[in-house]
Amino acid sequence: MAEPNYDLLAEQLNEIQSTTMAKVGEQDANYIRRVIVMQRILEWSGRILLVLGFVTPWLWLVGVLALATAKILDNMEIGHNVMHGQYDWMNDKHINSKAYEWDIACDGKSWNRVHNFEHHTYTNIIGKDRDFGYGLLRLSNDFRWRVKNLWQFITYLNLSVLFQWGVSYHELAAERVFFGKKKENRDYKVPHSELKTRFFSKGARQLIKDYLIFPLLAGPFFLWVLVGNLIANLLRNLWTSTIIFCGHFTGDVKTFSEKECENETKGQWYYRQALGSSNIKGSKWFHVLTGHLSFQIEHHLFPDMPAKRYREIAPKVQQVFREHGIQYNTGSFFKQYGSVVKRILRYSLP
Repeated sequence: MAEPNYDLLAEQLNEIQSTTMAKVGEQDANYIRRVIVMQRILEWSGRILLVLGFVTPWLWLVGVLALATAKILDNMEIGHNVMHGQYDWMNDKHINSKAYEWDIACDGKSWNRVHNFEHHTYTNIIGKDRDFGYGLLRLSNDFRWRVKNLWQFITYLNLSVLFQWGVSYHELAAERVFFGKKKENRDYKVPHSELKTRFFSKGARQLIKDYLIFPLLAGPFFLWVLVGNLIANLLRNLWTSTIIFCGHFTGDVKTFSEKECENETKGQWYYRQALGSSNIKGSKWFHVLTGHLSFQIEHHLFPDMPAKRYREIAPKVQQVFREHGIQYNTGSFFKQYGSVVKRILRYSLP
């Protein structure tokens, strides 16, 4: 495949970005506020229905689904996007990347360092992007095969079930926490003690909130609420994990070496984002529930653009890619997820 004209590619994508960002304003602010209101209504409706589950199991089931949906919205459409700085221009003391803390075990500052900085700067550069395989899965020939890779599909399933904890633990290598080996990142330095404190304190708060405080408030219906919270968290973990894997690890995504990305121009950076991301086709509500990460390509190109705008610019990005002969990796949910599963299984073998 011939390389694109990187300067022209950068010029065209910059134009899409500047034109779209010039339209960002009240409409976008009203949108995120509506989503936050919807999320809160779903959360508290779900928590009330969990308690009323003794009346009929159907109320409890609806409560579980409402609470799971609220947790998904908080994680994806609100938390992920707000913490990317997509709404910092609003100057709202609650809806901004510095103050927002989401309803998962991962500390917000840790996520900002590893995801916002590392992953979005060094997308799919082996040795610099720790999000590629999360240190658990072998997903390309860039990594030496090990016996443990034979059962990595089971590892993937476990990661999906415990995804909020995997995200939380990501910045800390296991040996850093429990054996005290400090492997400081070359681009920033965070004291070992601070990393450990934030990891355990945020995780403890989540466990106490979901599995002690709310169940205790339910009194005799403690068990109904405890199990409901557990299932809601499980559904959120499975959904977010699946969407993120479909955006990053389909069969066609490419990896890069540090050497080939030296002195990278903006056009080359855009090109790397294009080849390292995948989209998922779906309805309007599907996109909302994915946090618009179903437009992972557009998100990697413009991570600080309000995510609702990705659907608007996707046809323009696709047209630019077509002009330069760049693959625009998109497909149905089942096609993309099937591709992820094949990739995990393929690289489980030598």
